[in-house]
Amino acid sequence: MGLSAAAPLWGPLGLLLAIALHPALSVSPASEPAHRDYCVLGAGPAGLQMAYFLQRAGRDYTVFERAARPGSFFTRYPRHRKLISINKRYTGKANAEFNLRHDWNSLLSHDPQLLFRHYSSAYFPDASDMVRYLGDFADRLGLRVRYNTTIAHVTLNKDGQAWNGHYFILTDQKGQTFQCSVLLVATGLSVPNQVDFPGAEYMDGYESVSVDPKDFVGQNVLILGRGNSAFETAENILGVTNFIHMLSRSRVRLSWATHYVGDLRAINNGLLDTYQLKSLDGLLESDLANLAIVKDHKGKFHITLKLYLEVGNHSADAIPLPEDESDNFAMRVPYDRVIRCLGWNFDFSIFSKSLRLSSGGDFSKKYPLVRASYESKGSRGLFILGTASHSVDYRKSAGGFIHGFRYTARAVHRLLEQRHHGVAWPATEHPVTQLASAIIRRINEASGLYQMFGVLADVVLMKENATAFEYLEEFPMQMLAQLETITGRQARHGLFVVNMEYGKNFSGPDKDVFYYDRSVGYTEDAWLSNFLHPVIYYYRHLPTEQEVRFRPADWPLPRPTAIHHVVEDFLTDWTAPVGHILPLRRFLENCLDTDLRNFYAESCFLFALTRQKLPPFCQQGYLRTQGLVGTESLRRHGVESGLLQDYAAEGWPWQDSSQQPDDHGPGGYTLAPGPPVQALDSNKEEL
Repeated sequence: MGLSAAAPLWGPLGLLLAIALHPALSVSPASEPAHRDYCVLGAGPAGLQMAYFLQRAGRDYTVFERAARPGSFFTRYPRHRKLISINKRYTGKANAEFNLRHDWNSLLSHDPQLLFRHYSSAYFPDASDMVRYLGDFADRLGLRVRYNTTIAHVTLNKDGQAWNGHYFILTDQKGQTFQCSVLLVATGLSVPNQVDFPGAEYMDGYESVSVDPKDFVGQNVLILGRGNSAFETAENILGVTNFIHMLSRSRVRLSWATHYVGDLRAINNGLLDTYQLKSLDGLLESDLANLAIVKDHKGKFHITLKLYLEVGNHSADAIPLPEDESDNFAMRVPYDRVIRCLGWNFDFSIFSKSLRLSSGGDFSKKYPLVRASYESKGSRGLFILGTASHSVDYRKSAGGFIHGFRYTARAVHRLLEQRHHGVAWPATEHPVTQLASAIIRRINEASGLYQMFGVLADVVLMKENATAFEYLEEFPMQMLAQLETITGRQARHGLFVVNMEYGKNFSGPDKDVFYYDRSVGYTEDAWLSNFLHPVIYYYRHLPTEQEVRFRPADWPLPRPTAIHHVVEDFLTDWTAPVGHILPLRRFLENCLDTDLRNFYAESCFLFALTRQKLPPFCQQGYLRTQGLVGTESLRRHGVESGLLQDYAAEGWPWQDSSQQPDDHGPGGYTLAPGPPVQALDSNKEEL
């Protein structure tokens, strides 16, 4: 009886049911739906950061990672294992947001244990610590990562029902396909930049050259490149080589002069000392495309010009060299090793041409073409995150590095929440009396503004009659004309944009940033500030796309109605009452034609009874909660106490509001005319 009842279960349907329910027999890839609302390529820092935001919002997503664990890039790079991202564990402050200004490795999360300072005590940490950190970030937060999955091809499938008019079709190394409504690419830059010239095959690449200094003992070494990877390589072998020459088409760019974190950092610039102090090492400039490398019968490498190889046929040992014509040619010595350290490019190979990620130009060979919103110019719904998105702020800000793109990833997520789920850009609403304090707090604490200066800015949207405002954080500045569409909020009554900027003529490879009197300390000269400082733009109306596109050269935004520079501060602490807060408050008052000061109750009482324009503080605070009905006895009390002048004795009409209920001022009493309030004698009195 039992057997006959159980037997039908082992028919075709029963067998499939048993396989699906038995964990040992089920196949995990088949159990995962083919469609995802969001697909993230890469489980590096940017991919995991976006996954965190998607998971917190409860969205349908999957991260595809080719390796078995997150952060596979950091298992190999940098080759000499020392990161150049600062791990500043102590700032003297307990404010977590402020401390992120000086933490260049942590990702954003709600878990205080997932801060990088818990993973390394080194100021410049080891790359293995980053691998461990990213693994814990994914595991502790339960991020949905599909490991050992290499996406080999990405194409489009047009569909009118899709969010963006098409789906993205991903094919992995096993031929399995996945359909995505939105594609978020966080694969970084992974293709070594090559220079095609005769003899290029003799070079060692940064990605494969030995990192053991013993392999370079007593050798003459030539390094092609002038970035951090080139100087990192030189630093590793500086003490064992005969000499190191470094050749590049452009001059060295020092990060302390350019204020761009991607330029040469001081941690690796020992070669600059030995060059300038004439200890055999040296730097040279030349267009690499015009060169050629010739190998002689002893295995030594000679540098010559490509044009010499085009004149006649010569044996390897008879090729003309520059020193044949100029016997003091700088590179006349033969080299034992030539090392290529020319940086990285984005891997376009997996993307169908229908996605139009590249235009074929020189710059777009390194980075995909994206808008200021980090969305591809060629395909709606395709976003570039992390290092690969750095074209938006290349050599301007920190968008190519963890401490920058953790904030741009959050901005992209907020954009997607509004576009596809109707969730407006987060904002807080406050009475206008809190406007100055809200701005002061952000310029002193916000890490997104501080690290993504000139790219992400706070936006203050004023309400009607300037009675209140909405505060939006870290909005992409170049998308300001589209603010209403992107955020789901209205900008009808004027707006302020809060940005951080360096002085316009202070940054550059040829700038002397240590000159005497380089800092500005007087508020009247705030607009001449050189170091990073807050700049507030005021617009009566939202700028148009044309105004943003054709803004003045070197301006991050179109010309505003008014602009205010908060004077630079040596401590980056903009809380000085006279030097910082007072000028800012006066600027806001002039823009809004109001008085943003706080007042004692007696002052509000005086303003009300003398029929002055009431400051917002009195309107929103004192009068709404403690307003007094105007009566003859109250007027007399004001006169006797010295708060009011006796206008009735001078012939001014007075109406007892207890007898005349109509035409009352704020608080239920009739306002009487009077003289204007006198200006205070000094800045300190005004405070």
